[in-house]
Amino acid sequence: MTLPDLSTDAARSALRGIDGVVAGAEQETYARVVWNVIAEPGDGAAGALIAAVGPVEALRVAAAPSEDRWAPARARWTPRLRSDAVRGALDGARRAGVRLVVPGDPSWPSRVDDLGVHAPVALWVRGCTEMNHAPSVAIVGARAATPYGEGVTADLSAELGAAGVTIVSGAAYGIDGAAHRAALAAGARTVAFLAGGVDRAYPRGHEGLLDRIADTGAVWSETPCGSSPTKWRFLSRNRLIAAMADAVVVVEAGWRSGSLNTAAHAATLGRALGAVPGPITSAASAGCHRILREYGGVCVTSADDVREMIGHSPEPDAGATSRGGEGRTDDTTRLFDALSSRVARGADDIARRSGLSSAQVQTQLGLAQLAGRVVRDEDGGWRSVRG
Repeated sequence: MTLPDLSTDAARSALRGIDGVVAGAEQETYARVVWNVIAEPGDGAAGALIAAVGPVEALRVAAAPSEDRWAPARARWTPRLRSDAVRGALDGARRAGVRLVVPGDPSWPSRVDDLGVHAPVALWVRGCTEMNHAPSVAIVGARAATPYGEGVTADLSAELGAAGVTIVSGAAYGIDGAAHRAALAAGARTVAFLAGGVDRAYPRGHEGLLDRIADTGAVWSETPCGSSPTKWRFLSRNRLIAAMADAVVVVEAGWRSGSLNTAAHAATLGRALGAVPGPITSAASAGCHRILREYGGVCVTSADDVREMIGHSPEPDAGATSRGGEGRTDDTTRLFDALSSRVARGADDIARRSGLSSAQVQTQLGLAQLAGRVVRDEDGGWRSVRG
């Protein structure tokens, strides 16, 4: 097995014509592309090795025949460590005008870092890469959706999108496609995550839809260009959908639906999780009822329920304070917009959602607690008290 030339000059040459490469970071970026080719999405061993020594040195460790702790993983990586495979991925990206995004890039979506060693080593994108600031909700569900499911999805997606929420999904038939189409119809931003390369539309029947998503939003994948979707990659892709969203809402799902995998990732990552109830006789809603019962999901019946999950409220009535109401200050309003009465949130999460500093959040929470307007759970999370 021959390791590709990892010198700065060789890296710069290999990456020539690839959009998104940051000057001065070519060697590390190229090493990440190589890792992107040899390791399957979510490979924890690759993530741990890269975190320990960096992507360049990690490749040298991967290429060194040795009976060490990396030996089992090395057996997976070695057959794929071919220069022609790396060149093919980069050639495909050049032909399709695909952008490469790696950690440290201003466009890197920092939410995926919550995945730890299972975070992607690199991402490929068609469209706009800015995702860090707008609130986002993943709407997912069954491919074999019912008219009820598609109708509910369209209503949720359109109303949330019109309120400035980015709609995240997986571009599949059924619920995913309905979510994307409704967001586009509402003039909202929507983002799709694929299990194969972004240069290949999947499913083929959604080629036009994916082009429209890329025109106003983005189509992302962690698999290199030219890659085909596989069952494992679909499951691994779901962790990115969960990580990139503030909340995951499952509209329809069978008892063993892949959407339950997305829900499990959301629960593990501490993302808000909701499900739309359906008829108790409907097999298409059995997975949603399972989320409500086994995962502690929020029962979603409207876009207002979802906005509450993510602390995204409509602008308050400007005359509310003058009418005597509660006399809320701007900082207090921002605090309560970031709180939920159902889901306990940590102070750091509240600070991120509200745009306040941690110190401001702690002060406002203390005042609100004295007023009986918030409660603190045993795990340290905070919830608002309706009243």
